Amino acid sequence: MIEEGSFRDPDGFVFTHNNKLFRAVAHDYKQNYDHFINSGLYNKLTEQGYLISHREVEDGDIQVKGMYKILEPEIISFISYPYEWSFSQLKDAALLTLEIQKTALEFGMSLKDASAFNIQFYKGRPIFIDTLSFEIYQENQPWFAYKQFCQHFLSPLALMSYKDVRLNGLLKNYIDGIPLDLAYKILPRKTLFKLGLLMHIHLHAMAQKKYDSNKVRVSELNRKFSKESFLRLLLSLRETVEKVSWDPKGTEWGNYYDPGVHSSRYSEHKKELVASFLSVAKPRTLWDLGANTGIYSRIASDNNISVIAFDIDPACVENSYRQVKDKKEQNLLPLLLDLTNPSPPLGWANGERKSVGERANADIIMGLALIHHLAISNNLPFTKIAQYFSQLSDWIIIEFVPKEDDKVQIMLKNRKDIFQQYSISDFEMAFQKYYTIVQKQQIENSKRTLFLMKKL
Repeated sequence: MIEEGSFRDPDGFVFTHNNKLFRAVAHDYKQNYDHFINSGLYNKLTEQGYLISHREVEDGDIQVKGMYKILEPEIISFISYPYEWSFSQLKDAALLTLEIQKTALEFGMSLKDASAFNIQFYKGRPIFIDTLSFEIYQENQPWFAYKQFCQHFLSPLALMSYKDVRLNGLLKNYIDGIPLDLAYKILPRKTLFKLGLLMHIHLHAMAQKKYDSNKVRVSELNRKFSKESFLRLLLSLRETVEKVSWDPKGTEWGNYYDPGVHSSRYSEHKKELVASFLSVAKPRTLWDLGANTGIYSRIASDNNISVIAFDIDPACVENSYRQVKDKKEQNLLPLLLDLTNPSPPLGWANGERKSVGERANADIIMGLALIHHLAISNNLPFTKIAQYFSQLSDWIIIEFVPKEDDKVQIMLKNRKDIFQQYSISDFEMAFQKYYTIVQKQQIENSKRTLFLMKKL
């Protein structure tokens, strides 16, 4: 079965066969592919951990009519999208793209596109996944991926840095990157005095408008672009990306687990229960829904369970990713997710980018200090929550937070209490339509209860 998101590439496509993933390479890409392999560029990039590795499928194993090669790439268990990344994840993806382009030039090749979707996060690091993005470098040709790089990386990074970190969400509306003219209009005036942003966004947007008109002479379009000019462009882009920054503080949940927010015994007992429940379920993969900075996620990841730590708060995801980098963690991937409005299917015929639930499932999901946000802040009935969670995994660890809890009382302070069916018995009744309660335990120094459940 051909993957819907790969139809735009004329040089090949991704497909599945017997539950395995493959990439077909077209004959038209033969010269580029052979140079990519024989020049040593493939070995260089894979040895550095910049590019996903693959094996060439032997003749007779799989045959696809009209294809030059069939490749079986190393598997990445969960495909994430740029609008789910933290600021530093997008920044690291941008820097990797530029480093790969610089390395490619050394081997006589160039990237024909610079899409952020070509990057994934694997074992705690960004990695390039599109083997067919490389083409033989043509002297004096401009970098045709320059505009795409600016739209996919520089525009959102600048908007996140200088306006609001949540503007990364615009990438859901613009899956080929945030248009330069839109970034130009939104960015504050002070960015005109930042040389890199002036050149690569503001002046680039104005030049784009000019080149889209009919007033451009053919001689202007045919200006030579030497390799030295190419390298200077890459250096300028790198310096510009490196200078944009964002300080993850001041958000609603960024200090949720700071000392003093909860008693230490509450936190320690909760950790003990989570570890105990995981030993019963024995999952290989876990999704932590509302992970905050990943304190409880790491109970699983430190025990070689592959964890995706979802949270709605950009500061939480940013801080968690920084910890992944600092500690070189390989089993945890922090991602942005609004659980009340999960990433939808996007692109042509809603098929190019899959929804969260379509991309993978977990062996177990975890929802700690979450249920009151869904049920009270967002008016979601317990039955709706239980039904959706049951679609994501066979096991669940979930914390019930009663009305008497301080956090719930704060929520109810400025709104009418219409939640007459918000009790632990209502919660259990709703979830038992989909799950069997395996274990339940009140968490010490609290009125909260932690449940381990298995789907019916």
